[in-house]
Amino acid sequence: MDKFKPRLANSSPLTPLTFLERAAIVYGDCTSIVHNTTTTYTWSETYTRCLKIASSILSLGIKRGDVVSVIAPNIPAMYELQFAVPMAGAVLNNINTRLDARTISVLLQHCESKLVFVDYYLRSIVLDAVSMFPQHLTAPVLVLIEDDDADMEVEPSLSRIHGFLDASYEGLVKKSNIDEFEWVRPNNEWDPMTLNYTSGTTSSPKGVVHSHRSLFIITFDSLVNWSVPKQPIYLWTLPMFHSNGWSYTWGMAAVGGTNICLRRVDAGIIYACVGLHDVTHMCGAPVVLNMIANSSHAKSLKNPVHFLTGGAPPPATVVLRTESLGFVVSHGYGLTEVAGVVVSCAWKPMWNALPATERAKLKARQGVRTLGMTEVDVVEPETGVSVKKDGSSMGEIVLRGGCLMLGYLKNPEGTSRCLRENGWLYTGDVGVMHPDGYLEIKDRSKDIIISGGENVSSVEVESVLYTNPVVNEAAVVAKPDDYWGETPCAFVSLKENVRKKPREKDIIEFCRARLPHYMVPKNVVFMDELPKTATGKIQKFSLRDVAKKIGMLPQAAAVISRM
Repeated sequence: MDKFKPRLANSSPLTPLTFLERAAIVYGDCTSIVHNTTTTYTWSETYTRCLKIASSILSLGIKRGDVVSVIAPNIPAMYELQFAVPMAGAVLNNINTRLDARTISVLLQHCESKLVFVDYYLRSIVLDAVSMFPQHLTAPVLVLIEDDDADMEVEPSLSRIHGFLDASYEGLVKKSNIDEFEWVRPNNEWDPMTLNYTSGTTSSPKGVVHSHRSLFIITFDSLVNWSVPKQPIYLWTLPMFHSNGWSYTWGMAAVGGTNICLRRVDAGIIYACVGLHDVTHMCGAPVVLNMIANSSHAKSLKNPVHFLTGGAPPPATVVLRTESLGFVVSHGYGLTEVAGVVVSCAWKPMWNALPATERAKLKARQGVRTLGMTEVDVVEPETGVSVKKDGSSMGEIVLRGGCLMLGYLKNPEGTSRCLRENGWLYTGDVGVMHPDGYLEIKDRSKDIIISGGENVSSVEVESVLYTNPVVNEAAVVAKPDDYWGETPCAFVSLKENVRKKPREKDIIEFCRARLPHYMVPKNVVFMDELPKTATGKIQKFSLRDVAKKIGMLPQAAAVISRM
C-alpha cells in the first residue's frame, strides 16, 4: 500500500472557482444575480462576464500573484470580481467601503496593489487615497464601476479628467474577446487567492492571506453546515468585503442560488426584498438581527427565512424577537483567519420541547466544530491545557483545520503568534466549554474587564442589558478605576418611541437585580446610536476612549450621568 503516490489526474488543485464553471452548465438559464429593477443575469451570463473581466485584467499587465483590490458595496460587479480577479491568476483584495482615505492608502501601499476597481460613489475617497502615495511608489491603475442608477452623462469624460482608466468596468466587459481565453488555474492549491485586512490600526495592518484550498474547504463546509439547498434565494445583507461574504460568494455558484444584491442595507429594504423576491437565506451581524426585530417595518413573514449570524454573540432576547417574526436564526463563530463560520450551534431535536426563552439561550451559544474543522478547544493560554468542561472555566479558543489562513502578509511575527508550533491557531477569543461539549464565547481577550481581581465578561453584562425592554443596543467596556483597577461601563441606545426614558440609576438597578455586584456597571452612557464598523460590529475601541474620559466630561453634557 505504501507504493501509491499522487498523480496528476488525482491531485488537481482545489479551488472554489470551478463552482462557477459548473454553474454555467447546470444552472445556465437560471437567474444568478438581481439588482434593483434594472439588472438581472443568468449563471451562463455571469460566467461569461467573469471570463471577460479576467481576460481584461490580464490585458492590463496583471501577472500571477499580483494583488487586485476592489472597493465597492454589494453590487453585481462586486460579486463578479470575487471570481474574475482570481480567474486572472491575481490575488483578490476586498477593501472595507467605510474606511477613510488615509487607511485605504496605507492598505493599498502595504499590499502593493496593482489595480483597483472602484465603485462610482466611492471614487473621490479612493482618489484621495492614491494622492497620498509617496512619489517613489507607483500608484495602482483605477477602474471605475459605473452605477445603473447614476446619471453618467453628467461627466462623460470622467475617467480622463479624474485619473481613471479610459475604459470603465462595463467597457472592459464589452471590449474583451474570450474566444481563445482560458482562465488561469492555480498551479498549486496552496497558492494565495484572497487578501483581507482585519480591523485594526493603520500602523500595523493585518492582511490575512487565504489559499485556493482553504477557500474551497470553507465554501463546501459552509453549505453543508447551514444545510443550504439547491437554488436558494440569497439576500446580500452581509458585506462581501467581510471575509468574502463568509464564502457564500462562491457558495451560491455551487448550489445555483440567486444573489439579490443590495447597495445599502436597512430594515425597510430588507423586508421589501424578502417579500418581492421570496428570499430564503441571508447572513449578517447581530446588529442586523436587532435592526429587523425592532424596526417599524417589522412584520411576520409569509415564509421562513434562514438567517445565519456571527461576530458578537447575539443576545438571547434578540434571537427570540427575530424568530417570533418567522426568521430561523442560526448562530456561528468564525474570524477572518478561517474565512467563514467554523463553529455552529448544531441543533438537537430534543431542544424543540424547551420554552422559547431557553431555546433562544441555547441558540446564542456558538456550539461545536463544523465538519470541515479538525479540532476546536478552549485552553489555558500559557500552558495549552484544556479547561474544564463546566461552562464557567474560561480560556482561549484554539482551532485546527484545513480552512485556516496561510498567514499575515509581510508579518511573520504576527503569523507565528497566531499559528503556533503546537499546531493550533490561537484566536484571542475567550470562551468556555459546556459539559455537553458545546462552546460559548465569553469575550475577546482584550474585552475582559478585570475588576478587583475578578474577571467580568462584557458579553454576559450585555446579555442582561438586552433583556431590558427599553434597550435597543448595548455595549460594555472597561473604565479605569483608582480603587478597583477597572469597572464596567455600559453604553446603551434606547428603542424608538420610548415614552419614559430611564435614568442611569434605573439601568444600574436593573443589572444589580440580575448580576453579581462586581459585574454591575458603575456608569451608564446613553447614546442615540452606538458606533459600528462596516460589518456591524460595535466599535468598542472608541467606547473605551469615551470611558477613559468620563471623569473629565462636564455634568451638563447630558449624555453621561454619574452615580
